[in-house]
Amino acid sequence: MSKSDHMLLAEFRDPETLLSAVRRVRNAGLRDLDAFTPFAVEGLPEALALPRPWLRQIMLGIALAVALGVFIMCWYSSVFGFSLNSGGRPLNSWPVFLVLTFEAAVLAGGLAGFVGFLISCGLPRLNHPIFDARDFDRASQDRFFLAVGDPDAKAAQFAALLDGLGPLSIRELPT
Repeated sequence: MSKSDHMLLAEFRDPETLLSAVRRVRNAGLRDLDAFTPFAVEGLPEALALPRPWLRQIMLGIALAVALGVFIMCWYSSVFGFSLNSGGRPLNSWPVFLVLTFEAAVLAGGLAGFVGFLISCGLPRLNHPIFDARDFDRASQDRFFLAVGDPDAKAAQFAALLDGLGPLSIRELPT
């Protein structure tokens, strides 16, 4: 959801009605949508036009950068910093560095994934006004909710559009 001041929250009884409401609202020109369902609804991510996930690319990039940095650090310290001929092996014996390089890459990728997850979810925000909506706790049981970002100029128009889609209730909430 974007940074608008208010949002409309429509409650639906079944996933088919929610999916049809999402499609109609998107066709009406509104792009600031979010859905809350008790289970995965087939076709809902496509109907919401969710952006392509970016977290995997960030994790891979950071893991590769850290792996390269650790490998260069090991190589530099072995060849130039502390050059010690042990057992007749060459100073730049790269297989020795692979275990540390791999472990550092996995650790950095995991940490990047954790931090990226927190950022993408808007955490550490502990409460959202949508949780105070009446009956919103049923979003994890048997109800389907559609949150529509409220563009100031067209609030009444979108409320009327949502009302025509057959929701159980429509509420206006602050964001």
